[in-house]
Amino acid sequence: MILFPAIDLKDGACVRLLRGDMEAATVFNDSPADQALAFVEAGTSWLHMVDLNGAFDGESVNGTAVRAILDVTRAAGVQVQLGGGIRTRDHISAWLSDGIDRVILGTAAVKDPELVIESCREFPGRIAVGIDARGGRVAVEGWAETSDLAVEELARRFADVGVAAIIYTDIDRDGAMEGPNVDATVALAEAIDIPVIASGGVSSLEDVEVFLPYASRGIAGVISGRAIYDGRIDLAAALARLREAEEC
Repeated sequence: MILFPAIDLKDGACVRLLRGDMEAATVFNDSPADQALAFVEAGTSWLHMVDLNGAFDGESVNGTAVRAILDVTRAAGVQVQLGGGIRTRDHISAWLSDGIDRVILGTAAVKDPELVIESCREFPGRIAVGIDARGGRVAVEGWAETSDLAVEELARRFADVGVAAIIYTDIDRDGAMEGPNVDATVALAEAIDIPVIASGGVSSLEDVEVFLPYASRGIAGVISGRAIYDGRIDLAAALARLREAEEC
């Protein structure tokens, strides 16, 4: 199971939101590249990135910051997944060509599912679907809109197209430091054959470890942001714990 430290980009800085509210952003580092380097030095093998401005605007906004991070990760052999405002085939292709290892499609998965299907065919293993939920319903447009679509219904639409992972975020838990929605995340993983990455509310090492028994049942990873930034999770120690669990 992979622990993904999160870098959320707003106006060129690393921030964390509270329950998806762009007006409730806390800046943790003005230099995304320096933040990425800190995560690399702690031993991470993956980074999770979201262009928050892009998610609202429908196109990449923090490209300069993303490319600065890629300069760091390429040198260290660390893989990167990126979401936020990626909604066209050309946009996907450009980011993959620039060095992003996996593109996350969220709003596009709801509004243009054919793009997901075609992209999985063209870029096998490099397309993830981000499902962000509020009250069990899928939210889009940077979480500004909540649809009538149920989480499992959306996930099942991509059951056989080659999606590399589903990134499931419980918006009500995100940034709130209240623990992840384990039941809903595991239920989703058990309902589909696509690996699921848990996100939202992971605020301690225990919140990471709680998913370990479900690794064989479809939980492929856990994303954490605020808890790593404020020291509630020691990233190096957490990564060591996951390596230890894999060896057992």
